[in-house]
Amino acid sequence: MHFLAFTLVFWATAFHFALAAEATIKPFASVWRIEGEVVADGANGKHLLKLGDIVLVGERLTAGATAEAVLKTQDAGYIAIRPGAEFVALQFSAEGTATDSNRIQLFKGALRIISGWIGKLNRKGSVLTTPTATIGIRGTDHEPYVLLVEDEDASRFKPGTYDKVNQGGTTLEAVGQSVDIDPGKVGFARAPGKSRALLTLLFPVLLEKVPDFYVPGKFDADMDQLAKSAAVNNQQELQAKRKQNAACVPGEVAKRWTHELDQNIVRGDAAAILSMFGPDVRVKATVRGANGKMTEIELEGAELADSIVTAVSTLSNYKHRRITLEGKPNETNASPCGPVAVKSIVIEEGRQADKPYRFESEEKYLLEQVDGTWRATAAQTRQR
Repeated sequence: MHFLAFTLVFWATAFHFALAAEATIKPFASVWRIEGEVVADGANGKHLLKLGDIVLVGERLTAGATAEAVLKTQDAGYIAIRPGAEFVALQFSAEGTATDSNRIQLFKGALRIISGWIGKLNRKGSVLTTPTATIGIRGTDHEPYVLLVEDEDASRFKPGTYDKVNQGGTTLEAVGQSVDIDPGKVGFARAPGKSRALLTLLFPVLLEKVPDFYVPGKFDADMDQLAKSAAVNNQQELQAKRKQNAACVPGEVAKRWTHELDQNIVRGDAAAILSMFGPDVRVKATVRGANGKMTEIELEGAELADSIVTAVSTLSNYKHRRITLEGKPNETNASPCGPVAVKSIVIEEGRQADKPYRFESEEKYLLEQVDGTWRATAAQTRQR
């Protein structure tokens, strides 16, 4: 391989060849408590949830007849899943900004929800929908319940959407009308039922007493304790998220990462250079060979490690100057701490295997956080 290929392998790294096609899969919550079978059905197929599993946005969760679970959402909220409940997080974004949003659809059964910071930052963006109503969240511990029309014969309660507020408040809206629900109260929005109901009967109302189907779940003692400290915990985790975001400004990430890479090359530290790349990184380099023709080289795994060690051990008098450097959020994920796309034009010179060289190249990198450290997970360079 021409000596230019070795030097380009670890200097000029980028993302362009694969990242645009990658779909973004966003986490919604993690399993904090579970007993019995709760099935998640989404893009990755059906699977039973286990303690510690990540639940993704768009996965439809269905609890067995005796199953219960508690999820911790990414905005420091909690959702207790009652037996037989079925719901999905249709939309979720928890980046610690005023545009954070949370939209849950409850198809049937009951949940107990201790809302996270989204309910405080963006109340209009935090809603729960059911077949008959929409529930707005106002920094709340509440219990929405959906009784389906087909279950009316087996129950003495009317089908529709119920919402019991334990702390904070919610707004129940149906057929263009709404009612505010305060702690200790239950709102109800009736389903049309098997026969056509008068429109006024479908307006949401406050019930005189709490229906007796509201009983504590297996993990409600835990939920009660969480509710007591919810406001403090939400604020602490929100501040931690914002602090993390401040360290994830794309331009600053690009500057810090390329500076560290350049310094490691100057020091000839092959191990440090290799540690800046993800374990599955693939590097593509397009270089001009001795015959003047452009050649594309692709390395990964052991080949990359060997090339870095060889290149560094034979490199001397290395100098470089970055003419341009930019870092932007990867277009497939606008999260503040999501992948960062880096692009740089650099002029380099030195001696490789005791032969002088000087060239200008365009470098591109895709940087992602791996165990809290920014690493290049895909890379490309092209000699200009």
